Amino acid sequence: MINIRLMTLDDFDAVLALMSNTPGISIRDADSRESTARYLARNPGMSFVAESDSGLCGCVMCGHDGRRGYLQHLLVLPDFRGQGIANELVQRCLSSLEALGIGKCHLDVLKTNDAAARFWQRQGWQLRQDIDRYSFTRPGNENA
Repeated sequence: MINIRLMTLDDFDAVLALMSNTPGISIRDADSRESTARYLARNPGMSFVAESDSGLCGCVMCGHDGRRGYLQHLLVLPDFRGQGIANELVQRCLSSLEALGIGKCHLDVLKTNDAAARFWQRQGWQLRQDIDRYSFTRPGNENA
């Protein structure tokens, strides 16, 4: 049986291990324990983990800027895929955003992550063609 619950900082090591062992997931300095603690505190009740009898098998982080929601690091271990776990994790995030009056959510997918692109398209998410994302990284911290 899979239990989906709120993510806490106590889950950090297990979530980082999931991310480290999942192709297509990019880990940056912003994924540190300190940054994750700040993210969870700033976005309470919005990030979730999926737990099996053997430990964590999935996770998603969710936050917002007051106007738009953002999903990050949705993943489910291969042995647990096809059971609706990812859908449930996403729905929990979207419901938490909706409760705050936020009706639109964005996410980023690495261009090399074909499996994720197929998943999101099957879920009805739209690949944006009308915008380009630009990022700025302070010199000396290229892995921010």
